[in-house]
Amino acid sequence: MTAMTGTTGSRGRALPHPIPYQGSKRRLAARILALLPARIETFYEPFAGSAAMTLAVASRRIAGRHVLGDSLAPLVGIWRSILEEPEALAARYRMLWEAQIGRERQHYDEVRARFNQDRDPAALLYLLARCVKNAVRFNGEGDFNQSPDNRRLGVHPDRLRREILAAAALLQGNTSAEVADYEALLRRATPRDLVYMDPPYQGTSQGRDARYHQGLDLDRFVDALGGLRARGVPCVISFDGRTGGKAHGRELPGRLGLVRLELAAGRSTQATLLGRDELTVESLYLSPELARADRGTPAP
Repeated sequence: MTAMTGTTGSRGRALPHPIPYQGSKRRLAARILALLPARIETFYEPFAGSAAMTLAVASRRIAGRHVLGDSLAPLVGIWRSILEEPEALAARYRMLWEAQIGRERQHYDEVRARFNQDRDPAALLYLLARCVKNAVRFNGEGDFNQSPDNRRLGVHPDRLRREILAAAALLQGNTSAEVADYEALLRRATPRDLVYMDPPYQGTSQGRDARYHQGLDLDRFVDALGGLRARGVPCVISFDGRTGGKAHGRELPGRLGLVRLELAAGRSTQATLLGRDELTVESLYLSPELARADRGTPAP
């Protein structure tokens, strides 16, 4: 299979990016895509987020169906709106974006407070576009508590409408979005399918710096992977990694029989802010049937 370059699709067009989301696999999508089989019956992405890999797979038309899943209901609501009523979502975002002019911080705080009451998907899209580093953050009560980036207004509505409509064009007709625990989706996968997972990283989902609305129980996750392996379901997992010489989290256990690669993901934003020049390297685990000696991108 010929790999894509950058974040372009099968005809050289840039892949759409309708949900600004820290941790998106946009920059790595082409290299991950090059490791996938030429034909997949159903492509599952149970930790959907910005769905960068589903969009990449859809651009190559290698899957008959795509299933997006996430336990964060308003995020799934964004994806359902993209699939079912993209123009309405774009219009709702425009209204929220334009209402901020001249009172940006106050408006952000008001939208955030309303979202924490009604969990409106369009409000979440606005918050993600405006918040610091496009990084979702939730407190212990499940409320969105990330601050705004006061240096910018977020993605312009014209641009976001183009991204929303482009994503809808790629996915409509063969994609579903479901509020679901990842294990529920994994139980449906067969050896003819492929599961891609990008779960919350251990360093940001556990302990005092927990940022996601739901953490990752590593033992439960490993057991679920063991079930996939026992059933012969192909899988690819993006999972932690390292920045410079510092490792983030534990590696997946060798008993799963997965092949681990390292993908250079660019310079660490956090390290740059601290005056350091360090590369981020992400771990990618493959089912052995997907791994080939001539594939993968080693870390520098």
